[in-house]
Formats: sequence, C-alpha cells, structure tokens
Amino acid sequence: MFGAKGELSIELEGLDQRKKVPFKDQSGKESLLPVFSADEDIIGKVNLNLVKGKKFEHQGIKIELYGRIDISYEKNQTSDFISLSRELEPPGAITQNISIPFSFNKVEKQYETYTGRYCRLRYFIKATVTRKVSSNMVKEIEFAVLNCQSEVEENSPIKMEVGIEECLHIEFEYNRQKYSLKDCIVGKVYFLLVRIRIKYMELAIIRRETIGAGATATNENETIAKYEVMDGAPVRGENIPIRMFLGAFELTPTYYNVNNKFSVRHFLNLVLVDEEDRRYFKQQEIILWRKEL
Repeated sequence: MFGAKGELSIELEGLDQRKKVPFKDQSGKESLLPVFSADEDIIGKVNLNLVKGKKFEHQGIKIELYGRIDISYEKNQTSDFISLSRELEPPGAITQNISIPFSFNKVEKQYETYTGRYCRLRYFIKATVTRKVSSNMVKEIEFAVLNCQSEVEENSPIKMEVGIEECLHIEFEYNRQKYSLKDCIVGKVYFLLVRIRIKYMELAIIRRETIGAGATATNENETIAKYEVMDGAPVRGENIPIRMFLGAFELTPTYYNVNNKFSVRHFLNLVLVDEEDRRYFKQQEIILWRKEL
C-alpha cells in the first residue's frame, strides 16, 4: 500500500519455496494462496519504504493475525476465532526505509481455509501504520491452511436397498464410506425387480452446508458433481458398475461444527428417472478427508 510518504508491504518467510493452491472467494475470483499446516509458525517482516528525503511520522506500527469466518446467509455475520496483535514500533519518526521482523509461533490453526456457497473461512495477516493526521496505512495478505490426515480406520462398505412395492427393487453398494479427495468411488447397482421403464440413472455428489447448530440450523444443498451411470432401461438381474474419480471435482473434506458456526457434509445421491420423468432417489452420506496436498 502507498501512503503520502511511503509504501507498506508484508513479506512472509520462504514464500518462494512454499506450495500455493488456487482458492476462489465468494464472488468466484480465484487467487493463489501460500499453504500452511495447522501447527506451522507464521514468520515474516513488515517493510516500510519511504519517499526519498522525506520524514515520516507515525503513532505506532502493529501486525495482526486473524482467523475469520464470514457467513453471508440472510444477513452478513463475521466472527474471529483467532485475533492476535504484536506491536512492532512505538510512536515516532522514520527517516529511512525500515524492515521489521515478526512471528506468530505455536498458534493452533485447527480449521481449514474454506469457501462455500454462504460460508467462508480465511486466514490473513494485517499490518497497520497509525497516523495522527493522515489516514492509517493498512496492508493485508491472505494465506491458506490445509490439514492432511493419515489413513482413516473403520472404513466399511456401504450396502443399501431402495424400492417401490411391486414396481422397483434395487440394491446398491459402494466399496467404502470414507474417501480421500483424490480417491475413486467404486460400486454396483443390482436390479432385483423392474416393472417401470427407467430412462436413465445418475450419481451426484451433494455438498450440504449447515449454517448454525441445533434447532435453528439451516441446510443449503449444492450439486458439486454429476455422473450418468446408465442410459436406457435395465432388466431384472442386471448389475450396473459405478466408478467415479473424485480428483476431477472441486471437493473439500467433511467439516463438523466449525467453531459452532457451520458444518460441511457430502452425500452420494443415486437418481433414477423413468419415461414419465418421475424421479426416484436415495442419499447416502460419505466422509471426505485430505490425504495429501
């Protein structure tokens, strides 16, 4: 940021070697953010470059770290689950360029960066130079937090039945309930009874954002991916294989009760459509987790 007498910037340590991933804000604009894990220190420096030959008076320089949740459902709500401040310089005058180191050590960043339909979780560093007469100089930079897990335990297959009495009876199974974000869903659909003419069958991944908690919670569903499993009428005894590669879609892990503000869950939605365009469907929750960046 440029002020009347100088330029303010923030420089994070080791940024050139750090992995960067694309993130969209809620307007759809995409930017590359450097990635940190939950327990990494945030280290860097604040630079203030002056216009040559000019004296720069200020009322103090500080650096802040924020973890913030923005919810834009019905009315905008903002809450900070991390809010830390460090005083870098007391009030005074500067006559030459300065570079001030800072660090935020052992700050637990337990939640992942997330942008959904109505909920956004973000982390950012904010530097402020307070001025007495002129407006303050402020600079913000955003970074991402992504947390990888080791292999999950107790990952049993899913088997379910769906039917309409004397018209339709199918069984479907998926190889497991918990999937990493780059996994492949493998399954089968068995047609045990077919007395209606099925036009096609599709499998969709539904992301459900739950805003709030308890009796006042609101659910918002969004179709993240859709895959046509079958085109045409099946017959009794037919088995239809399912294979869906998750890496092709923009998915996030499952999040439960993030700071008591929101949750994100995912469902497999199996849909059959008959020739009269009636829809028959069955949903099953799956757990998504991050294995690697």
